[in-house]
Amino acid sequence: MPETTWVPNDDAEQGKLNASERNSLPASSFAFPHSRKEPMTNAQHVRNAIARFDQVEDVSDAEKDLAFANIQKVAKQYGIEMKETNWRQLG
Repeated sequence: MPETTWVPNDDAEQGKLNASERNSLPASSFAFPHSRKEPMTNAQHVRNAIARFDQVEDVSDAEKDLAFANIQKVAKQYGIEMKETNWRQLG
């Protein structure tokens, strides 16, 4: 499992993000930090990242490994229980 990159962003608004807010987030706020896909600033965003994981396009398996590790870390922080143990089980 890769080392996670996600870190909490206290400046992020807890809710819907407009384009400006999303663009101002550091890469570490995203499940897929290199492509800045699936922001995770609250529990609902984490649930969305899990639900939409298999819809993310143009990312490598290594990026999926990292994103899954990030999602697991954030899910634990927000008390979201995950049954999946790897990204291939999503979707």
